[in-house]
Amino acid sequence: MSYPPMRPFIGGVFVAVIVGLSGTTKYIGLGISTIVNSFYTQLPPWDFAAKFGFTALTLGAGFKGGEVTPLFFIGATLGNALSLLLALPPPLLAGMGFVGVFAGAANTPLASTLMGIELFGLESGLFISISCVVSYLFSGHNGIYTAQRIGLSKYSSVHLKEGLTLATYRQAKVEPKFDLSNDIKETKSNHQE
Repeated sequence: MSYPPMRPFIGGVFVAVIVGLSGTTKYIGLGISTIVNSFYTQLPPWDFAAKFGFTALTLGAGFKGGEVTPLFFIGATLGNALSLLLALPPPLLAGMGFVGVFAGAANTPLASTLMGIELFGLESGLFISISCVVSYLFSGHNGIYTAQRIGLSKYSSVHLKEGLTLATYRQAKVEPKFDLSNDIKETKSNHQE
């Protein structure tokens, strides 16, 4: 994909200005310390949204960014934030988010569940597996690895050719067009017949 020559420059300026105004570099870079802190302390509930925004802006401007670590950051901090609403321990929710967001983005619910059990212990396995499967199902036929092949459709109402890559699926996906004037004309002609 080619970008207009000024796009990275303008995107870089936006990121620099926002970082300067926010007064923190917490949401740029890997953010390993924030990921670790999400398991031990209550973080600001907007951390996941800020990281998501910075990552989207950076990638949208044409820069290369991480694929895995931002997902871990967003998932762990989202889980941490949800601990304010759900009656589950913050470390468990951070762990569920950590692997769940990755499972959905990478279309890997089984591998992510096993990774979560290895990282966070067998006692959290049921919760982690639920997080991974739900995230996987809600991600649709999208993912960060566009060369990944679709074996079976996730949904019975969506019929896909086996072996189709995610990139090919995105290109072939045709959005329905809504043309009210044409629909009215067709309806009138159908009623007149």
